[in-house]
Amino acid sequence: MTQTERVSPRAIDYPDFRNYVAARFLTSFAVQMQSVAVGWQVYSMTGDPLDLGLIGLAQFLPFVLLTLPAGQVADRLNRKLILTLCYILETLCGVLLLIYTLAGVQEVWPVFTILVIFGCARAFSVPASQAITPNLVPPPAFSNAVALNSSTGQIASIAGPAAGGVIYLFGAGAVYTTVSIILTVSVLMMIRIKLPKIIRTSEPASWHTITEGLRFVRSRPIVLGAISLDLFAVLFGGATALLPAYASDILHTGPQGLGLLRAAPAVGAAATGLMLAYYPVTHNVGRWLFSSVALFGVSIIVFGISESFGLSLVTLAVLGAADMVSIYIRHMLVQLETPDAIRGRVSAVNGVFIGASNELGEFESGVTAAWLGLVPAIITGGVATLIVTVLWMRWFPGLRHMQKFPGHADKQG
Repeated sequence: MTQTERVSPRAIDYPDFRNYVAARFLTSFAVQMQSVAVGWQVYSMTGDPLDLGLIGLAQFLPFVLLTLPAGQVADRLNRKLILTLCYILETLCGVLLLIYTLAGVQEVWPVFTILVIFGCARAFSVPASQAITPNLVPPPAFSNAVALNSSTGQIASIAGPAAGGVIYLFGAGAVYTTVSIILTVSVLMMIRIKLPKIIRTSEPASWHTITEGLRFVRSRPIVLGAISLDLFAVLFGGATALLPAYASDILHTGPQGLGLLRAAPAVGAAATGLMLAYYPVTHNVGRWLFSSVALFGVSIIVFGISESFGLSLVTLAVLGAADMVSIYIRHMLVQLETPDAIRGRVSAVNGVFIGASNELGEFESGVTAAWLGLVPAIITGGVATLIVTVLWMRWFPGLRHMQKFPGHADKQG
């Protein structure tokens, strides 16, 4: 069989990608379970929505401080080794949360300390994880790999919160035990991956090389517009951070209901991701991007005014579907435009934007809820997301009018 005949457009046909996506799925699944337990445990102890924001801040601060150096590491060292070590550290965090729970500690600061360690692991895993995919599949399978990566991650986000809510019936310790076991399996899956030999740069590390990803993003207005749009849209629209309080105080449900609410965005995202794997976005890319972010903002507003558990689930599912389209387009733009030699550093910049939008967005939501109240904070966030969408359409006309992914035809051909 010739090399040409062996090339398949289906990413799942490549064993190393299968091992990677399985490890990534298990890690996402475990982390989602853990997030449900941590949020419910902390809010049960303090009853303060600000503490829900601090959960996000504890993970964001080390992430934003370490991600740029981590991108440099991802471009110089074995990306498989980096991910394996990060998954080991995340496993340690699960074990520490289990010890904290079994010890019966009533102070919440140890939880924040453990989450800081978890944030350090994420800082190094995000650029390595984003940069490793093109090393595992040939160019014709890359678009399919992006969609499968995203959809399996979202499937984990469906099952993880639901499983976490159910297992929480047996206590937080049962959740953390399960998380630690699953993360251990993900480490074993990562060990099985074999990367092709890649020539790494021999240029000495310096501030200039560390910030090369930033300069690259600044030189590409379309990439800058896409990732900054996601940053500010999700930053102001971080309604999911307030779900423990919303489930308890507005919808009057328990941890099982919280698990379903946490899973709802992932249901919409996973279904959309699987659809994109078979029917990828190839035309009117800019229109798809801005429409999805606008729908994301509208969904947040509807969720904020909803007092029905069923309507809230549907709204969160639509929110997840819209977010999936945005994630897919942003990831395709970043990876297709970036040379492999600096892919880790550019992925690190993208990771900073994602981390800021998620973890810092959770902190912003907690502060806003403590200041304005729970429902007004959510509605305000949705309105802010729509304002951001309009402003970015004006400030990045090239992104708004973009028809196809740059160079996509060449890479697919």
